[in-house]
Amino acid sequence: MTDRVVRIALAGEGGQGIQSVGEILVEAAYSQGKEAIYLPNFGLEQRGGVSIAFVQIADEQIGSPKFRTGDVVVALSGRAVRRMKMHVGPETVFVYEASIDDLEDGDLPANAARILAVPAIEVSKRDLDPRVFNIIVMGVVIGFTGAISEEAAKSELENKLGYKFKENPQLRELNFKALEAGIALAKKAQQVA
Repeated sequence: MTDRVVRIALAGEGGQGIQSVGEILVEAAYSQGKEAIYLPNFGLEQRGGVSIAFVQIADEQIGSPKFRTGDVVVALSGRAVRRMKMHVGPETVFVYEASIDDLEDGDLPANAARILAVPAIEVSKRDLDPRVFNIIVMGVVIGFTGAISEEAAKSELENKLGYKFKENPQLRELNFKALEAGIALAKKAQQVA
């Protein structure tokens, strides 16, 4: 990562694990000695509303906790796609869940540098487990930004979920595979684009 601030905006429906992803990204950044800010934004309903996590990661001090335009904007539902258009600019990589079926003409932002569909839900259902969908999304963010290392993310997953991993060791492997799958999805999308 360069000295500049990497701005990430993640949005999805309540219950999709967006806030957990934001928290883990920031904690992993801290563990690498970086500066990081996480601002959650919830809809009126915790479940059923659009949930947004704004994350900034940098090597140097971050000036403002808020930002208008993200470097990477991720939307996991049709409502999230429409809501996040305001955070897209000419240098933004806009990533959306490929299985969204309620998109209409004009819903995707016209001004993004790149717009990429990523099949995180399909991969979680087909290859892993739907419970790790949000970890795949976190891997996608890491793959596009390089803002934190895969190792730091795995370490923070261990910190956050270690008690569950001790109860069920397969859960560790499942989460780590999900992270790796997300990073691979981002790399594949960059090669195709």
